[in-house]
Amino acid sequence: MIIPPYLKKGDTIGIACPAGYMEAAKAQACIETLQQWGFQVMVGKTLGSNSDNYFSGTDEERLDELQAMLDDESIKAILCGRGGYGVSRIIDKIDFKKFKRNPKWIIGFSDITVLHAHLNSKLKVASLHGPMAGAFNDKNEFVLSLQKALAGKKTNYHCAVHSFDRQGNATGELVGGNLALLVHLIGTASDVNTKNKLLFIEDIGEYTYNVDRMFHQLKRSGKLQNLAGLIIGGFTDMKDTVRPFGKTVYEVINDIVQEYTYPICFGFPVSHEKENYALKVGGKYELKVAKTKVSLKEL
Repeated sequence: MIIPPYLKKGDTIGIACPAGYMEAAKAQACIETLQQWGFQVMVGKTLGSNSDNYFSGTDEERLDELQAMLDDESIKAILCGRGGYGVSRIIDKIDFKKFKRNPKWIIGFSDITVLHAHLNSKLKVASLHGPMAGAFNDKNEFVLSLQKALAGKKTNYHCAVHSFDRQGNATGELVGGNLALLVHLIGTASDVNTKNKLLFIEDIGEYTYNVDRMFHQLKRSGKLQNLAGLIIGGFTDMKDTVRPFGKTVYEVINDIVQEYTYPICFGFPVSHEKENYALKVGGKYELKVAKTKVSLKEL
């Protein structure tokens, strides 16, 4: 796994919106914070674009800007303004030749899971699943975790125990992201190999029955079979049908993974809410799930 160079003061971070539209004002706190951290900031035209629809620009505009930032050797990291939907429309047209020679950190979550998965499966380049531009209005420990990750500081995160946790220790490469996108990528060129990996999953705005369906798809496709460990993050703004499904999301997941013996933790702070630690996709971690505490330590 190729680990991109860590950043130092004076380095440039590009901000792009390769998927959904984002108002420029919502990224102002992010720009100011990055500058306070000592970085230069290059803002792409897709942030606050004149788009009149869901996307931050046409497929061509979003592709061209992301391609330019990937190729520009003066840009040391690319922070995505927001997710939404759209990366899968352009992923197969991106030319990663220059990026592979001069890798840099790609930062984001949600729809950016497509980029993380592609970099991991096709290029073997690590990336950062973490806070995007809209999260910087609240300078909390989760935003600060991104600063530490960019500087190359090893992390050791902790979270509360959950009644569904399965105790044990596991070490492996960390992969994962948004559940809907991971399922969306099955069978594509960006499909993630989960064998002997630590898999983390989160999601937002789904119906309970759809989470059940997507987890069964992960199971039937073999994605859950040979994991080193499983990390279940936040499932926020979940919805239910008029006739209730009858179980919570965590109960649904717990039922599906009963046959596996690897360690599992529920409620890890990776989510669409502010509880969203920076995680290195492709990095090596140790997961410890004990009776009184849960930890995820970068090795």
